Order: sequence, then structure tokens, then C-alpha cells
Amino acid sequence: MVAVIGDIHGCYYTLAALYQKIIFSYPNIPIFTVGDLVDRGNHSCEVFNFILENNITFTPGNHDYMFFHFFKEPQSVFARSWFFNGNESTLESYENREKEMFQHVEAIRLAQLYYNLPDCFISHAGISAQYEKYLPPNFRDDLDIVDSYIKNDLRSDRGILWTRDSLLNIGKLQIVGHTTKHEITLVEDSNTAYIDTGVFLGNKLSAVIVHENNVIATLEEKTHMEDIIKY
Repeated sequence: MVAVIGDIHGCYYTLAALYQKIIFSYPNIPIFTVGDLVDRGNHSCEVFNFILENNITFTPGNHDYMFFHFFKEPQSVFARSWFFNGNESTLESYENREKEMFQHVEAIRLAQLYYNLPDCFISHAGISAQYEKYLPPNFRDDLDIVDSYIKNDLRSDRGILWTRDSLLNIGKLQIVGHTTKHEITLVEDSNTAYIDTGVFLGNKLSAVIVHENNVIATLEEKTHMEDIIKY
């Protein structure tokens, strides 16, 4: 059994409140998040510190990768894209916190692009259905076959950080963020749970509790306004 939190986007106070709900109801449960820790909201640095201090396992989102490349590969497409994707609040959050910033950049470098767990498959945007034409018919028996396609396609708009495509049914439950929904949304055809519920838009931050490829419970926290409004 695992808990998975949706896209956080710098919303520290909302995250802290949702985390308390999770550990109150499910003490000692492993907690994951689908990424996009930074950008949009006011407290990206605090979010990242909270994730690391509480041993929450994250898979990087496209916003986290843009943040990383801005400092490590500034001429890359990822870095240039960051200017158009809500980076101002992140730069403000890290002002005079250079040590923490580079600790967080390193954490992104070390993070896995996905987690293929017994209970589910966790990634930021999911595995596009477009990959099916390239895969052998038996790929669901060994999902390691998909690994090279994922890693070689990071800059593509169908890649695991970016895709808005319909997702591939991989024979187990996919948990993804990236594509914002008003509510947690289960798509039967692809066996996917979409859990980005627009916390930075003033909606809420959501989490699912997953056991053996089934969502057995959901938790949510309404956006705390101090995360998205400057007083």
C-alpha cells in the first residue's frame, strides 16, 4: 500500500496539511508524489525541503526538469522553456538560498523518472499510447522493455514528462499528474488515475491511497491562499 500526492507547485502550506491527513489515517505508509514540486505557487523551496525532510519519494515533473536545466544546462530547450512556465515565483522563493537550491537541483538529478511498484506505476505525465506501435506484443509481461523508450524520448511532447496523449494500458494502474482535473479522475480504458487537481489554481491538492493496483481511498486539502496569493 502506498500514498501518492498530485502536483504540488510550490504550495507548501497545503502540502503540509495534506501530509498530516495522510499520516494520521495511514501511519508509516510510504508516500510518493508525481512531481512538479516547483513553480506557480509561492513556496517552492519550502516544498522541496519538506519533501526531503519527510522522506517523500518524488518523480520529477516537467517543471522540476526545467528548473534543473536552467542551472545545469542553461542553453537547453528545458531551460529556455522555463521562462514561459511560471519560474518567477520559484526564483523569488530561492532568493538568498543558494545552498538549498543546489541541494534540490542535485535531488532532481538523482530522482527516478518513474516508479514501477507492485501496487502501481507512478510517473509525472504517464506513458503515451503512441508507444504501443513500437513495443512487442508481450511488453506488459516485462515493463523494463519500455524503459529505453522513456529515457530516449524525454524532450518529446509525447514523453513521460510532457504528454497530454491518451495513455497506454500497461497492465497495471498508472498514477499521473501533469494534466489538471477538477477532481481525481480514473480513466478505465488506460487504467489511469489523474491526481493533479489544480492546487495552484486555488482548487485543492489531492492524494490517492493505492493497494494492489486499486485506489482504495482519496484525501484532499483545499488550497491555502497564502500559497498562491502574496499578502
